Amino acid sequence: MTDNIFTPATRLQSVQEYYFSRKGKEVARMNAEGRDIISLAIGSPDMPPSPNTVEVLCREAHKADAHGYQPTVGIPELRKAMADFYRRWYGVELNPDTEIQPLIGSKEGILHVTLAFVNPGDRVLVPNPGYPTYTSLSNLLGADIVNYDLLPENGWQPDFAQLERIVSENEADAFAHPFRLLWVNYPNMPTGARAQRETYERLVDFGRRHGIIIVNDNPYSFILNEGEKLSILQIPGALDCCIEFNSMSKSHNMPGWRVGMLATNKQFVQWILKVKSNIDSGTFRPLQLAAAEAYTNATEWHQEANIHTYRGRRRMAEEIMELLGCQYDKEQAGMFLWGRIPDSYNNVEELTERVLHEARVFITPGFIFGSNGARYIRISLCAKDDKFTEAVRRIREVFGQ
Repeated sequence: MTDNIFTPATRLQSVQEYYFSRKGKEVARMNAEGRDIISLAIGSPDMPPSPNTVEVLCREAHKADAHGYQPTVGIPELRKAMADFYRRWYGVELNPDTEIQPLIGSKEGILHVTLAFVNPGDRVLVPNPGYPTYTSLSNLLGADIVNYDLLPENGWQPDFAQLERIVSENEADAFAHPFRLLWVNYPNMPTGARAQRETYERLVDFGRRHGIIIVNDNPYSFILNEGEKLSILQIPGALDCCIEFNSMSKSHNMPGWRVGMLATNKQFVQWILKVKSNIDSGTFRPLQLAAAEAYTNATEWHQEANIHTYRGRRRMAEEIMELLGCQYDKEQAGMFLWGRIPDSYNNVEELTERVLHEARVFITPGFIFGSNGARYIRISLCAKDDKFTEAVRRIREVFGQ
């Protein structure tokens, strides 16, 4: 058999293996060699869900009739819990029957929304820096990606003059494919920039005037983000042109459960459901019931799990930034810390590879989020306190401060 009989689809030429998948293999090899790498790279919460959440899962899973296929739309109990969650925390009223769609995590939602609204060749606005999946899935589905800048001088908020210029130039070209989606994410990952009502107001206005759907990815509003929780759906008219994702992975310590949601108008939900129902089925019923229970967690649980614990780790992440000579904004929200590397380094990997191989600590280079992250690092807060303490010790030993 010759080597070239089988070839992959040409779409694979547009993407690479996910950075953490590729780099994780190297870290695994180092650990197998006894190097004991401390990972401060991936944002996977290491704390458990609330006890009542786990109790409901166990109780319901013991029922003999709980194991059948479930509707793609999600069970009514979960949809109602999601609507109650939005009313309680964001002050947004949603119809649980028509304006909410449960997801198997937000990442699949990115796929379904793109399939529902974007034809091959259509254009999509993606933030730089931004979550790599916005780019990779758009590439896989044949969309034309146009980046818009997030820059520190603008507080990592969109530059609306740039957005207007990009879209106006496209509208003036009679042969150009239209812009269909604009991806946005606040509180922002990776920069930690907080959500701003003014930004949401301007995004809604921009989307309505240009016929572009604004998709706000909002999983971080409970992590080191005390005070009012913001949603783009709080803005008048947002439901007409916006879709908002939310996820239980970060806010409820449930990353492996794969429970997320989107909220938008009835018509958008139906179009997305047409795609989703042809790709997957509903989540395991006991898991949906447990997720519905998790949405009722007390304010005190969120305070302990998402504020108190992360605040202590954040102080140690700041100490690491200072040991490495990086500059960072103390007002960041979310479960990461984003910092600019010193000018003395030629590139960010010169620093992150030294941290990995000499201090045996894995941190994320910012270039994986786009060119505007090329001189930044990101530290995850998802490691136990003793691991953080040891990481600080190792880095101090290597970097001599």
